[in-house]
Amino acid sequence: FGPGSLTTSGYPRTVREWRRGTPLAEAPLVFEGEADDMSVIGYRDLTPGFERDFFLRQKTFYTSDFFLRRAGAVVKIEKPDDANAAVHREWLLVELRSDWSVGGTTFKAGSLLATDFERFLTGDRAFHVLFEPTDRTSLAAFSTTRNHVLLTTLDSVRNRLFSLSFRDGSWQRVPLSGVPEIGTASVIPIDDIESDDVFLITATSLQPSTLSLGRAGTDAVEQLKQSPAFFQADGLAVSQHEAVSKDGTRVPYFQIGPRELPLDGSSPTVLYGYGGFEIPLLPGYSPLAGAAWLESGGVYVIANIRGGGEFGPRWHQAALREKRPRAYEDFIAVAEDLVRRKVTSPQHLGAKGGSNGGLLVGNMYAMRPDLFGAIVCQVPLLDMRRFHTLLAGASWMGEYGNPDRPEDWAFLRGFSPYHNIDRATQYPPLLITTSTRDDRVHPGHARKMTALLKEQGKDVLYYENIEGGHGGAADNRQQAFMDALGWTFLARQLQ
Repeated sequence: FGPGSLTTSGYPRTVREWRRGTPLAEAPLVFEGEADDMSVIGYRDLTPGFERDFFLRQKTFYTSDFFLRRAGAVVKIEKPDDANAAVHREWLLVELRSDWSVGGTTFKAGSLLATDFERFLTGDRAFHVLFEPTDRTSLAAFSTTRNHVLLTTLDSVRNRLFSLSFRDGSWQRVPLSGVPEIGTASVIPIDDIESDDVFLITATSLQPSTLSLGRAGTDAVEQLKQSPAFFQADGLAVSQHEAVSKDGTRVPYFQIGPRELPLDGSSPTVLYGYGGFEIPLLPGYSPLAGAAWLESGGVYVIANIRGGGEFGPRWHQAALREKRPRAYEDFIAVAEDLVRRKVTSPQHLGAKGGSNGGLLVGNMYAMRPDLFGAIVCQVPLLDMRRFHTLLAGASWMGEYGNPDRPEDWAFLRGFSPYHNIDRATQYPPLLITTSTRDDRVHPGHARKMTALLKEQGKDVLYYENIEGGHGGAADNRQQAFMDALGWTFLARQLQ
């Protein structure tokens, strides 16, 4: 809709109401945010008897305002700035990212609350607690069916699913069956307006994705389909371990590799991580890693470092902004634990990550070149002085900080790989890949880092795919090629 209709992050800033059959340009403006907001969203709830319009003003990645449109007026729904809220039929659901004192009660960060929506609008602040975290449990996601609320939780970084229903004045919880002990599990409502049926999708590192049909409120699960196996899993095993980070925090990680692993430090090992935006990493089925790495005897490790969502908001917030180095210390701790356990040794240990994970492994390259034999850095952030001026970068200042503020740049510079390369230091071989069409992380990050390293005579390889967006590839053939580059590079360097 022309100048001013997008935020500085490149997302929609306005909501318009369009009537079918009329020109789009004539659609009247019904809601707008500020230019510096991350985005604005408008949507209609079509549930019979509960038809309503809502607006969400996403001010930053982690703060938002929630509004109801009723009788021509826009009503702000009270909630903490950093909480997520949704309305399902008669219920208002609030997911907390910080403690909230309301109605004489303080609810813990990471909790999910429910209250009668219409009563809430009139001032009632009586809440039901649907989930409260512990030191080892967190809420990964929630969704709804016709009569139930579905919870996807993590218990020691292991998925557990529950169905909740409101009966006789309280919420009753029933676990959903069919969830693997170690792996991934997600539950998707088939039709949250009319039905309680759900799809259950599960996988493990050694078993491909399985689609099952279930019903919320029961433990009945019917397997429908399973993807084919793409690599030989015989002789492989999955185990969970913990490393101790620099500040004493225990950091979990998953190890996938030969069941009979020689503990002599000789095994080629790839350590993968992300550590940002409250996104948890769990060991799912990865055909490319299996066929390219595990089948040939390699070890693949997933690090559950701070910055992710493995233990809820507290785990994420422990590595926000000036605390970001905690994520890197955690990754280093896992790498050192693999060496201590003699799973591998630095010359056989590689690191791999993309996007925010590319920033992670870029910092491993700059901070601990002695600890890794090779690094694959994909669609990465690497120049933290200018990230906020490129594409969607402005929306990530809540995660990293604002480099235009001297007090923020003082800590950002410490984890900006581009600014921490030393000409005299010997670094491990590095492969950087990106996409010309990446619309999230600008390929300029990868280009200028490669140019700097080449100018200094470092061992760096670079590949830029001309298609594919932030995924780095536009179709399966390109994805296979891009992944083959990474795995082949690691295999050649770490043997």
